[in-house]
Amino acid sequence: MSVSLHEGTIAALKERTGRRGMSAYVEALIQRQLERERLRELIEDAEAQHGPVDPAAVEAKRALLRGDTGGSANAA
Repeated sequence: MSVSLHEGTIAALKERTGRRGMSAYVEALIQRQLERERLRELIEDAEAQHGPVDPAAVEAKRALLRGDTGGSANAA
C-alpha cells in the first residue's frame, strides 16, 4: 500500500514521530478516524429511530462529564 501526503504534512509527521514511529502514528490516526465514523453512524441510526437529540440534554451531560456542578447539569 502506498499513500501520498503533502510535504508539510510529512515534515510535521516526522517532527512528531521521528522516522521509526511514523507507521504507528498513522495507524493510530486511521483507527481514531474509523472509530469517529462508526460513532457518527451509530448516532445517525439512533436519531433515525428515536428522533434528534435534545441539545439541552447533550449540554447537561457534557457538563456532568466536565465535572461542572452548575444547575444545568443537575437538570438531566
